[in-house]
Amino acid sequence: MKTIFLVLIVAATAYCQQAFDLVVYGGTAAGVMTAVSGARQGLKTVLLEPRDHVGGLVSGGLSGTDIGRAEVIGGLALEFYFRAGRHYNLAWYNQEIAWMPEPRVAESIFRTMMKEAGVVLLERHRLREKSGVRKSGASIVEITMENGSRFTGRIFADTTYEGDLMAQSKVSYTLGRESTQQYQEDLAGVRARTPSHQFAVEIPARDASGRVLPEVSAAPRGEPGSADRRIQAYNFRVVASKEPGNRLPWPKPANYDVKRYELLALYVTAMTPYLGRPLDINEINLLRVIPNHKADFNNRGGFSTDYIGKNYDYPDGDYATRARIWKEHEDYQKGFYYFLANDPRVPTSLRQQMSEWGLARDEFTDTGNWPHQLYIREARRMVGSFVATQKDLQTELTKPDVIGMGSYNSDSHNLQRFINDRGFVENEGDVQVPVKPYQIAYRVLTPKREEATNLLVPVCFSASHIAYSSMRMEPQYMIIGHAAGIAAALAIGAKAAVQDIDIAELQRRLKSEGAVFEYGTQHNAEALAFIRRRFAPPPRKGPVPWGYPQKR
Repeated sequence: MKTIFLVLIVAATAYCQQAFDLVVYGGTAAGVMTAVSGARQGLKTVLLEPRDHVGGLVSGGLSGTDIGRAEVIGGLALEFYFRAGRHYNLAWYNQEIAWMPEPRVAESIFRTMMKEAGVVLLERHRLREKSGVRKSGASIVEITMENGSRFTGRIFADTTYEGDLMAQSKVSYTLGRESTQQYQEDLAGVRARTPSHQFAVEIPARDASGRVLPEVSAAPRGEPGSADRRIQAYNFRVVASKEPGNRLPWPKPANYDVKRYELLALYVTAMTPYLGRPLDINEINLLRVIPNHKADFNNRGGFSTDYIGKNYDYPDGDYATRARIWKEHEDYQKGFYYFLANDPRVPTSLRQQMSEWGLARDEFTDTGNWPHQLYIREARRMVGSFVATQKDLQTELTKPDVIGMGSYNSDSHNLQRFINDRGFVENEGDVQVPVKPYQIAYRVLTPKREEATNLLVPVCFSASHIAYSSMRMEPQYMIIGHAAGIAAALAIGAKAAVQDIDIAELQRRLKSEGAVFEYGTQHNAEALAFIRRRFAPPPRKGPVPWGYPQKR
């Protein structure tokens, strides 16, 4: 017995001191692709996930993919959506790509890709707070988890939405919005006018007693163009079902207080005479239809699922602070749905529409059918030697170190709900501005050389608030993660800093794996042809889930 006990102790010690070529922290979609990419390059790779799921928002409710222009999506990102198309047997419709997979399907695909590549996945491994990173000079040597496990690596990648590994590595980062002057961005800073996701009718910000309504801030807006530390709003991308057998009623939170939704009551009431009819469900929630009688519910309008102004302490908060904010967002959003489905002040037609939907019984089964991932649209952003800014989305579109492309709008959600100079409620900060298809520079994921030479940051990358608002889409995170895995292999092979890898070789390998560097159908077709060659012929034609348009 004593011998067995000693063997177990030795085995546990060896496990806690495992060494890897590539250590990826954070099981987001970017984290999965970074790990898969590195493992396919022959690196011994581990993915450390703080909680119990992989895929981040892609498997956490964001099924209505923010595609932008599909032609710019290639490489491992395109492979993921191709695999989703195979899952849904879209060959029946002469299609191949499923851009809107169900969350449980998305997570299954991510796990399959990691298993095939030989990635070691360790869940419930959260970085120890404050003392989780050990460095020697500008090189990260080891990271320690809360459970005591320690991991050494030659290259590390922070693929979390929060950027904790980056921050503990003493890498420069920023929060909030830059001023218009800092990078000469006319979209930056506090907005003088916010036309989108706004109140179409004037609603007094105070009740009859002069008290500020709940969910309205009494703080001043700030001068247009000025910098601040406010963060664009978070929410949950809830997956709802319209199928009676798979539909659960909207839950009533334990601490539900109808008074907190007084502004919502005033809003839905005032919109009826303004529109000449009651609000429709898709005017107060953005519904993106996905397979099997489900929809991805997102924010839309002046008062919706975004919990505006309640996340400012999240990016730099400790774990306890973040847990509190996470729960507050959950309670707020559950109450929002419950109010719309049940409160008598809500027009009957809207209440009926809400009641036709409910949480999907077959999604998020271990978290009470509620998404396991909060939509952290933005948190910390690294400040590297190169910072992507507004011009990199609009005028300076090409990059010598291109690793992929983006094309989605500059898309920032509102950051505050304030009282305007006439005493009415107003939202501020939403940005919806088209961009041209642009190239993403490798430099956005490398820190300053003097701060870290073996760290890559594919999510909290180096960009201004305005540039990040377009580059933050999940397909782009996957594209950047694909590049990070190959970059790690090149840095290790050359015994070089991540800032000094052979960019031409990185681009060659990315192109050979279906990456897209130029906008156009030809380049997308080349990427798709590469992915097709990786897979067997499509499955036999047969029935497909409801939700995809026929194309015969």
